[in-house]
Amino acid sequence: MRIEHIALYVQDLEAARRFFTTYFQAKPNDGYHNEQTGLRTYFLTLEGGARLELMTRPNLAPAAQPHPHGGFAHLAFTLGSRGAVDVLTERLRADGYAVQSGPRVTGDGYYESCVLGPEGCVLELTA
Repeated sequence: MRIEHIALYVQDLEAARRFFTTYFQAKPNDGYHNEQTGLRTYFLTLEGGARLELMTRPNLAPAAQPHPHGGFAHLAFTLGSRGAVDVLTERLRADGYAVQSGPRVTGDGYYESCVLGPEGCVLELTA
């Protein structure tokens, strides 16, 4: 069994698509629009085949509260090396994204950084 995809609601669908295609080389589909409900989506395919579905709809409520809160905690991306974690973390920081922690070795042995991506989504970058 494997996870088919993870879905993320966002207010600004196009900005979220640009973020993941720019920083994670995700390949988007052409998008989907349900005329009846107003739902709009993109499926983004990442290296290795994992997929992320970005979704929005009219009158989407903003996130209830900042992290931590119940529900999914973060999206984790393995970048393959400590150097790649360092480079992407600094690129995101330079482009104005908040770095919450790291890069560092965690207590359980991961080399990671945590960055706030689109609309405050916590992204864990690992080696």
